Amino acid sequence: MKTILRPAIVLFVVLSALTGLLYPLVVTRTAQTVFPVEAAGSLVQRNGQVVGSALIGQNFSDPGHFWGRPSATAPMPYNASASSGSNQGPLNPALSDAIKARVEALRTVDPGNTAVVPVDLVTASASGLDPHISPAAAQYQAARVARVRNVPVTAVNAVIDKHTERPLWGLLGEARVNVLALNIALDNVR
Repeated sequence: MKTILRPAIVLFVVLSALTGLLYPLVVTRTAQTVFPVEAAGSLVQRNGQVVGSALIGQNFSDPGHFWGRPSATAPMPYNASASSGSNQGPLNPALSDAIKARVEALRTVDPGNTAVVPVDLVTASASGLDPHISPAAAQYQAARVARVRNVPVTAVNAVIDKHTERPLWGLLGEARVNVLALNIALDNVR
């Protein structure tokens, strides 16, 4: 029995040390060296204070700020510890009702805007935490934000253009705008 048990225990201890300690330490140190910002959570600072992460959306509701995608997390929006989608399919009446309510809320805050509401402004992402919106969603909100801030819409559009992230190598992904970065930049426009 000792001849079978001893090698099993030694192998268990060695593999536990390799896969449970050494490998995670090497991967963590490598990530911190190669991708220091991402490994630290992609924290966004303003005036020396951390105001959020570039990877997690925030709940902006002031009409003078751009609004992100709806969050599916509960009990509070953009709760990173509760990341999940709504799991409501396209035929679910609850999803249809939620979308109608979101469209109505957008129309109420900007009654003069008769453009088609971009889908990403009324549907949550799979994680419920997406910090980005499409350039079309940003353009949809530009006139409202400019009016509330009392700045020319051309100035708001210039900030949108400056903060639009293009697809990687022009091929991978979609163009997108980080809502937190956009709102911080707009706070600096006079």
